[in-house]
Amino acid sequence: MPAFFIILITVYLAGNAYIFCRGAQALSAFPIGTKVSLAILFWLGALSFFGTMLSRNMKMPVWISHTMYEVGTGWLIFTLYMVLFLLLFDILKLFRVSFNYGFLLSLLLTFILLGYGYYNYRHPKTNIIDIALDKPHTSDRKPIKIVAVSDIHLGNGTGKTALKQYVKMINEQNPDLILIAGDLIDNSVIPLYAENMAEELSELKAPLGIYMVAGNHEYISGINESIRFIQSTPIRLLRDSVVTLPNGIQLIGRDDRSNHSRRSLQELMANVKKDQPIVLLDHQPYELEETEKAGIDLQFSGHTHHGQVWPMSLVTDYVYAQSHGYRQWGNSHIYVSSGLSLWGPPFRIGTESEMVVFQLSMH
Repeated sequence: MPAFFIILITVYLAGNAYIFCRGAQALSAFPIGTKVSLAILFWLGALSFFGTMLSRNMKMPVWISHTMYEVGTGWLIFTLYMVLFLLLFDILKLFRVSFNYGFLLSLLLTFILLGYGYYNYRHPKTNIIDIALDKPHTSDRKPIKIVAVSDIHLGNGTGKTALKQYVKMINEQNPDLILIAGDLIDNSVIPLYAENMAEELSELKAPLGIYMVAGNHEYISGINESIRFIQSTPIRLLRDSVVTLPNGIQLIGRDDRSNHSRRSLQELMANVKKDQPIVLLDHQPYELEETEKAGIDLQFSGHTHHGQVWPMSLVTDYVYAQSHGYRQWGNSHIYVSSGLSLWGPPFRIGTESEMVVFQLSMH
């Protein structure tokens, strides 16, 4: 894992060096004072990502932490698309297709994409999935409405203003049950206390309850600190445990893979009645064939973000057997969410932020 991060950092810095050199060529006629000022601003932006990560547990005014976070993480995507556009123009030159303003065009196209990506991220979609199970339940025959979300990443990126929008969006569905498939918290609980986000989470309403499982970011934030914060909200955290709801639905919550000693799905299924509806929450969508073999009726996962931006979505499609959306595996219904919010860069390009509404009927 350290080697992976070293490679990523090397590629990131090399990409910024490439942009800087191409920019220096494009601005060669500018006065030296202007070029020096722009160079300083450029490298402050490029290196701000590292400052953002190193200061994640520092207490500071909310507006400063939010600004640092969005600039620092946003520069990752700025780098990605600037490099792709600059490479495109350089490749075209090899075929004698010349552009006098390749750098400025790359800059313009990148900013247009980032503007679209920011707007797309801030306008999450609602995806409604109808699922019929051939299993009984103790309530009437009305479908059960489950609102399922994942990867909200509350912190310096997703603050209380965005959370208020998400809570309103969820409550407007009048759900019977709310499920959160991990990564409610981003990188630290400090911003959550600074903005009193527990107050907003306390507005969530569902008669059958609000349940979540830990994701890898609950561990990154410190699992004990994450648990303490969640306990200050109406959300019930399930860690390798099973809950039977009043309507007969059995809800299994698996701890995240970050816990290397978490219980296996087979162990958890030992406490489950297979003739009753079974819903599984598991943050990371690995080994989905095990879900089918175990007889799970519905699994909801997150984690992948569907890559957040193209072409990273191609990577997640390669890594995961199911990187996004709904699919039926035998008798098991599995949904992998791209996330209601996201980690880091505030852009959705080629993917979408989403809330999932399951209309679950049984007969």
